[in-house]
Amino acid sequence: MAGRTRHLMAALCLAASGGRASAEPVHDGQLWINTTLFGSIGDAAFFAEVQPRFGTGISQLDQLILRPAVGWKVDQTLTLYQGYASVETHGAGNGVRTEDRSFQEVNWKIGELSGVKVASRTRFEQRWQSSRRDVGFRLREQLRFAKPLTEEKDSVSAIGWTELFVALNDTDWGARAGFDRIRSFVGLELPIGGASTVEVGYLNQTARTTASGVAVDHILSLNLFVRN
Repeated sequence: MAGRTRHLMAALCLAASGGRASAEPVHDGQLWINTTLFGSIGDAAFFAEVQPRFGTGISQLDQLILRPAVGWKVDQTLTLYQGYASVETHGAGNGVRTEDRSFQEVNWKIGELSGVKVASRTRFEQRWQSSRRDVGFRLREQLRFAKPLTEEKDSVSAIGWTELFVALNDTDWGARAGFDRIRSFVGLELPIGGASTVEVGYLNQTARTTASGVAVDHILSLNLFVRN
């Protein structure tokens, strides 16, 4: 009896340690490069974005995102967009996987608090893959904070933002309802002429995955924003 008890306790300990190991987050170092062109004609607005993302220790292209949108300036603080995104994911088991997205976006310049500019971006996505039937719905909310470091007009600014992703339904291609991921960025905004800027900094992404449970990406984020 004592022997069977010891074997049972050993099996339980092994199972518990294995459960903890499988729940350990998977970490990766990545490089994301983004170029976005913003423009407007009267109250009509548009943007076009190209973003390659390199992962696995910055050794290979993980994703390529093309994201254009057109919109309307409601006033100086509020702009509404309708857009489309093509997302190519590389090295996803079966070569290249393509995801299409339609999205609606609300950009709101909330205002200034103690010298810190606060803005919000709300994006509602409809996502689908040609090899599957289901459409996934996802809500994204970003809050962004910018603080000029000097009193000059074209000052370098400290930037911080966080963005929460929530999936609203399950799909036959792997999306699961609930928390999807969260991204947090800290860095600097550098003026390069006119209203155009470069942003560089550290981006942390913590995501729920079907394979490992949790993935944590440590990202060097380089962003060029060209504004007319």
